[in-house]
Amino acid sequence: FSGSALAGSYFLGKCKVRNSLLYKSDIRGDELKRKGDVLHYDDDQELDLVLKHDEKIDISNSVLIKTLVHNYSHNPESVEEFFIRNTMSMDYANIHGSPSDGCFLGPFATVDLTTMRNSVIGAYSYLQTGGIVSLDVRPGTVWVEKPHQFNFLYTYPEEELQHYISLSPDKVPWGVLIDFIEERKEKFQRIFDFVNMENISSVPETASLDRYAVVIPKTEIADNVLISQRAYLENSKMGKGADAQENSFIINSVMEGCDVAAHGAKIIDTTLGRNIFVGFNCFIYGKADARITIGEDSIVMPHTIIDCDEPLAVPPHTLVWGLIRNQSELVNHSVDLDEFASIQSSF
Repeated sequence: FSGSALAGSYFLGKCKVRNSLLYKSDIRGDELKRKGDVLHYDDDQELDLVLKHDEKIDISNSVLIKTLVHNYSHNPESVEEFFIRNTMSMDYANIHGSPSDGCFLGPFATVDLTTMRNSVIGAYSYLQTGGIVSLDVRPGTVWVEKPHQFNFLYTYPEEELQHYISLSPDKVPWGVLIDFIEERKEKFQRIFDFVNMENISSVPETASLDRYAVVIPKTEIADNVLISQRAYLENSKMGKGADAQENSFIINSVMEGCDVAAHGAKIIDTTLGRNIFVGFNCFIYGKADARITIGEDSIVMPHTIIDCDEPLAVPPHTLVWGLIRNQSELVNHSVDLDEFASIQSSF
């Protein structure tokens, strides 16, 4: 570390930070590649690259605010350096396996397995495209592309998205997502006020509960559960093999088992069947009198918002995406996974 401010940030693995400001950010190098690892690339031609050195995360001339950096570089031109240069990212952005140079990420934006250069990623956008250069991605864009194989593109209606997250040059980010986190901010203070915390006796030995996670009473944790730092659990049941990653919130909910709440996912008054993946920064917002149920073996795509004032049930083995507030929007923004797998052109 040199010439930098690192207030409230967390570092794991081989990291280098120069001339940068990091505020309450998580720099997780637990998945960085090691010397001797082999990376296989087959986009255009068969290519195997062998690492001569351990990979490192190298952050320079950047500002990261409440940002998660994780995974490893997927750029074949930079396999030993996961670089973040001349970049600014706002609250609760995710830089996941995505080297960056000269970019801006709005609040709750995610760039996943994608090298980005000289680009703007709007608030609550999710990109997984392999690489972008000189793009201005509008807020609320969900774009997943594998060249010559598939292309998924969804964009939130601008006015509806502003209710959940907005950003302007003269204000801090605001909206329902920010309010939701701010209302629970004080619950995190205690874990930073004490050096040694009492262990929770009801956590099985096979489960992993991070020292910097918040667990409110009446939460059940089963075997092989993973709860990462800055996760928040309240009055919920974590079934065997469930997973609550960084910045996730699980409140008044049930995860029956082998369910994943990915980075930044928020699950409230919801029951998840077994084997469900809830993607980055999803907002599954049931109510006490309007619970959401998601059937087993389903996938909730990253940056999905389900916000209902009436009970809603997602059928098993379903892919869902976008903004869902009622049954008709669920029909328009979901597809059976078998039907999805059989698509040969478009739908």
